[in-house]
Amino acid sequence: MIEVTDDQFEHLINESMDELPQEYIRNMKNVAVTFADEPSPEQLQKQKLHHGQTLLGLYEGIPLTKRGAGYSLVLPDKITLFKGPLSRYSFDHAGFKKQIKHTLWHEIAHHFGLDHDRIRELENK
Repeated sequence: MIEVTDDQFEHLINESMDELPQEYIRNMKNVAVTFADEPSPEQLQKQKLHHGQTLLGLYEGIPLTKRGAGYSLVLPDKITLFKGPLSRYSFDHAGFKKQIKHTLWHEIAHHFGLDHDRIRELENK
């Protein structure tokens, strides 16, 4: 397990955002990137996780591909990275940063309307 402060974790998230393809970062619309120590019971229940599974990150909102002409005056979508699960999933700081970046990219892909199958397909190329 990796130990980091909230400030260090936020810095790693910001670094990861800077390292991801900027055309995607620039084209994110009405989305906030944040973090929490752990997923809430409601977030876990909503994802229908099986016993022993956890969330490293979560996208909550309306993907760009589902937004219609009536999409206005809504709260921002939210991407949350979970510090506890990410730190437990990592063995060293390099792996921790790599996992943050990978999880962030995965959640951003959901914002752009990609499902898990399409994300895996793109990652395997």
